[in-house]
Amino acid sequence: MKRILLSSILVLAMACGLRAETAAPDAPELTKLLQDFLAGASKNDIAMHDRFWADELVYTSALGRRKSKPDIMRELRAETAATPKPEDGTTIYTAEDIRIQQYADTAVVAFRLVATTDKAGTKTVANYFNTGTFLKRNSKWQVIAWQATALPKAETK
Repeated sequence: MKRILLSSILVLAMACGLRAETAAPDAPELTKLLQDFLAGASKNDIAMHDRFWADELVYTSALGRRKSKPDIMRELRAETAATPKPEDGTTIYTAEDIRIQQYADTAVVAFRLVATTDKAGTKTVANYFNTGTFLKRNSKWQVIAWQATALPKAETK
């Protein structure tokens, strides 16, 4: 009987310990960082991209292309240097269903990215599941790994 009681207490203590470890005390900070980044990405804000992505970033795009931070920054600079064309439209990025799990100075942020594009008054919406691994160094969170997956477009009946 003592063994069963001791085992139960041990299992309960381990479960409580795991729950505390996976809580996300920095969730408000990470959520704000994500929202600020998406607002900046909607305007091709180079400084925000530089702040958000860690130097050792591994990014896998929704098209299955692996990129580094220098790749992203180079593409962004080329895009911002080009003259915008009206037919390109504008895209606003937002996050929904944000889920954050934190493990000390590492956090996993998963969410549904909603990309709303306006081309000549016609709006289209694309959805992606994104998962980012953030690392906190020198009191600053940055993304070290990112995975984007395009969701199929909803069928209209």
